[in-house]
Amino acid sequence: MEDKTYDLIVIGTGTAASVTAFGCRKAGWSVAIIDHRPFGGTCALRGCDAKKMLIAATEVIDGFERMGAIGTVQGSVRIDWAALQRHKRSFTDPVPGKREQAYARQGIDAYHGRARFNGPDTVVVDGKTLKARQIVIAAGAEPIRLPIEGAEHLALSEDFLNLESLPRRIVLVGGGYIGFEFAHIAARAGAEVTILNRGKKPLTGFDPDLVALLVERTRMLGVDVRLGHEVKGVRKVSDGFEVEADGAEGPVVIKTDLVIHSGGRKPALQALDLDAAGIAHENGRLKLDETFRSTSNPAVYAAGDAAGGPLPLTPVAALEAHAVVDNLLGNKRATVDYTGIPSAVFSLPPIARVGLLEAEAKAQGLRFKVKYESVPGWFTACRVNETCYGYKVLVEEDSGRILGAHLVGPDAAEVINLFGFAMRSGLTDEAIRHATFAYPTAASDIESMLP
Repeated sequence: MEDKTYDLIVIGTGTAASVTAFGCRKAGWSVAIIDHRPFGGTCALRGCDAKKMLIAATEVIDGFERMGAIGTVQGSVRIDWAALQRHKRSFTDPVPGKREQAYARQGIDAYHGRARFNGPDTVVVDGKTLKARQIVIAAGAEPIRLPIEGAEHLALSEDFLNLESLPRRIVLVGGGYIGFEFAHIAARAGAEVTILNRGKKPLTGFDPDLVALLVERTRMLGVDVRLGHEVKGVRKVSDGFEVEADGAEGPVVIKTDLVIHSGGRKPALQALDLDAAGIAHENGRLKLDETFRSTSNPAVYAAGDAAGGPLPLTPVAALEAHAVVDNLLGNKRATVDYTGIPSAVFSLPPIARVGLLEAEAKAQGLRFKVKYESVPGWFTACRVNETCYGYKVLVEEDSGRILGAHLVGPDAAEVINLFGFAMRSGLTDEAIRHATFAYPTAASDIESMLP
């Protein structure tokens, strides 16, 4: 016997979940939403937004160091970590309450607790059984479990973002987004930071030539970036931790005060009991059709990180959720066009990409022109004494369409949006050449980046 029946149940309260819940509720559906964590999802509470609140202070340190190196500013500055955390919490703390109030205003029933399927169209939460015509899984992602001895000693990204005080020594296990972003924050806040990356090439989703420039810049910051180092174990010792790793020159042991899991993430599905609902999945990922519907249970859809799509980004979660809403309400076959969606690593300076990597374009057999340069002498970098500035742009030979754009340096995370807009709008390289940008700005460099 079900305690309550709805038109729609949404599992999760992040971007994809909220877009879906609000969209269907606006159409008159009865909607329930469930989350076992504070309402708001990863991005707003323990991901993108929280991270960038911390980065705000490190941007000041970065600018002071760069300009101080040429004597244009004098003295010293430092980060008050506790005050910085209070600044972050001024944004993150109100989010759950605001989100819950928004659900209540729209007549969406909110449930606190861990959701678990117990049938193809029923979910159990906090001892209640809820039934729905449709169910959307938007539970986000979680860190993968690293196969190392002592993995229980690893702190997670959320732990770092909530640190009340910053340890003197930090080791980051993994050289992806999280590893580089946290390294740049912690190092500029005064910590001794080591990145241990199993492969010889970190940030594998970004252009390797530009990544090499960022690695060099990161090392200049004082971060010990060790590539080709596979972590084998973590031991708790009296004064912290010891991290054992195998490198090119043999085993190493690094003593530290904090070890952070900065490796990959996976869809947060394990606790849902998908088999009880007949929801097909393989290797930790849902089997979905192009409309984000389960291939085995027509009552179930997924969106956002839980859907395991090609770009685990907040704007993409919103796009996928809008498609799901269209499919739920209109019996459409709405899909998502992932063309021209940019992504960035918010290191200092940031690295960003949109479209194809050079190797991907070659693998597809495309005929294209490419232009790559390291340009620290350009005004954009010279003005702020930044030594790391480079770009790579791919343009298809016959059509002139932008296939990919890759940037590292000042304002890269902003300028990449212009390339993304051009790609999504179908603008050619000639159209971009004829655009006029405010000068001198980083955007005004775009014309010189085209091959």
